[in-house]
Amino acid sequence: MYKPPFSITNAMLSRTVSITEKIGKITSFASLKRMPTLRRNNKIKSIHSSLVIEANSLSLDQVRDVIAGKTVIGPQKEIQEVKNAFRAYSMIEEFDGYSEADLLEAHKILTYLIEENAGKYRTHGEGVFDGEKVIFVAPPENMVPSLMHDLFDWLKNDTETHVLIKSCVFHYEFVFIHPFGDGNGRTVRLWQNVLLTKWNPIFEYIPIESQIQKYQSDYYSAIAACHKAGNSNAFVEFMLKMIDEVLDEVIESARREARNVSEQVNRLLSVMEPDIPVSANELMARLGIKSKETLRNSYLTPAIENGLVRMTMPDKPNSKNQRYVK
Repeated sequence: MYKPPFSITNAMLSRTVSITEKIGKITSFASLKRMPTLRRNNKIKSIHSSLVIEANSLSLDQVRDVIAGKTVIGPQKEIQEVKNAFRAYSMIEEFDGYSEADLLEAHKILTYLIEENAGKYRTHGEGVFDGEKVIFVAPPENMVPSLMHDLFDWLKNDTETHVLIKSCVFHYEFVFIHPFGDGNGRTVRLWQNVLLTKWNPIFEYIPIESQIQKYQSDYYSAIAACHKAGNSNAFVEFMLKMIDEVLDEVIESARREARNVSEQVNRLLSVMEPDIPVSANELMARLGIKSKETLRNSYLTPAIENGLVRMTMPDKPNSKNQRYVK
């Protein structure tokens, strides 16, 4: 069986332990499943950062507006990139990280209406240039299918390497193979999320891409160092560092949001179904309270202010037809 060139280092093992401990903290003190605003914001940050790395010029607010279906003035290609990325990131749980066919489907979604060969491996040579200087030449196009097959074969059959490390090795090897004409970076950053989410569902809401964006030059330096060394060690250590550090931010954000969510708001959320509108009277019945004022002041208003619940008719807050959605 093919095995990508890398070796397990003490730095990798140390980071793996640290990451695992931090994930335990997140799941023990406050589940992200009860923090829809934080989850959504983190997903939008992931999308925005991954696209910024690929020179998309839209701001975080513009990305948020595109996702919300609002009209945004900007390059149509970049707006389409956001729409594509949102669709792909919304399918993280549906993709099988160990399926090459699913990876091709993800690329097809990410490059829809942008790349002529969406969902297909490249049929031409690829290289990275600094002006006229060749920095890196990717493997010939005729080798791409077999290289990708071997990479997925290793991914599926290596049961000894921790998935945190495997996902980083896969990330580097994918970058090295450069299997697509366009959209390689977007695809592999999404795919690392897919692989990690299969291991622990919390990774669907961890914005690793935002950390990579902060250290974008180091990201490319680590890749270049691996090209030179002939193994992925430096990149694996770099990526584990990025994951470890972004978890600190997620823990702090979750703590802040947990402090803002009262026991009454948690009770309200527990009696509501996602995306199903419900009236104030029905909520009172489910909660076992008789006062609309109590419902409004102790339950609905703080939930709405924290972005956990929204009104179906926000411009008519006192309408008898008003409904509330989680």
